[in-house]
Amino acid sequence: MKVMVGGTFDPLHDGHKRLLTRSFELAGPGGYVVIGLTSDSFASRKIHPIRPFAARSTDLERYISSTVHSTRWSIEPLNDRYGSAIDADFDALIVSEETLKVAVEINKLRRDKGQKKVDIHQISCVLAEDGRWISSTRIYRGEIDVHGHLLK
Repeated sequence: MKVMVGGTFDPLHDGHKRLLTRSFELAGPGGYVVIGLTSDSFASRKIHPIRPFAARSTDLERYISSTVHSTRWSIEPLNDRYGSAIDADFDALIVSEETLKVAVEINKLRRDKGQKKVDIHQISCVLAEDGRWISSTRIYRGEIDVHGHLLK
């Protein structure tokens, strides 16, 4: 199965790791995972600083290489909300609760272009010790670390 997942992945935290793990599980040993990584220009819309694409890509490569799987994968730049998901031939999108709306939009745009609908698999967000979502924004604010442990 060919699946797609996307994000900024900065810093790479436990929520991102859950998203990536599910992507590889769903794709399976003979499958393929395409990871859309926000480009520097697209990531500049964030409210906190973002490390350069090359550094984020290196972190993703390191993490994925450290996990045990036989699924093939690649990283591609994501220059907008949809990336290549509108036109690509693939089977499923893996999203979090935060990005479910984007996946629904992608299927609508695919239908409008005569493309087949893809399955949407939503994971639940990982919660920090305080019961709120782990997010890059909270990490950058110094509220939590990448595992959701409280810092303040």
